[in-house]
Amino acid sequence: MRILFYLLSIVIANVVTAAFAPLQFGMFIVPMGTLLIGATFIFRDLVQNKYGRAKTYIFISAALILSAVVSFILGDTLLIVVASAVSFVVAETADTEIYTRLKLPMAWRVLYSGIVGGFLDSAIFVVIGLSPLGANILPWEAVPAAILGQIIVKTIIQMFGALILGQVGAIKEKRLISG
Repeated sequence: MRILFYLLSIVIANVVTAAFAPLQFGMFIVPMGTLLIGATFIFRDLVQNKYGRAKTYIFISAALILSAVVSFILGDTLLIVVASAVSFVVAETADTEIYTRLKLPMAWRVLYSGIVGGFLDSAIFVVIGLSPLGANILPWEAVPAAILGQIIVKTIIQMFGALILGQVGAIKEKRLISG
């Protein structure tokens, strides 16, 4: 089920991003799919928790291919597909490696690894895919706000995920102690 949620969150994020105009909060520009991208890091961590690091890289590879195919089918330009793929690989790898190496409770590992993954995903995708360096969708003056807006949203999602996982962990621990 974890794998399904992980893969579906990536596909749905692509579909939502293509289907809906970005949200604008003051100077911040946030594609609608960003709400789900933050969750993909949490789902990936849950996959890694169950299947281990080596198998997680197999699922990341499958997700990368699925994401690229869906993005292309939805009509994204090749440059956007490439930017998405590059940001995905870097962010998912960073998240996986940080999650693996931290010797903290799961909720903290999810939070810290997801924040770094979200930062990398946002910065790389916006610069390669949307800036004048890439598809030239955003002018340079809008690039920092686009990156920061996505980072803020992804961090909030990571915080909620970490809080939920922390609560679930506390409940399991209480059951073990009292049972």
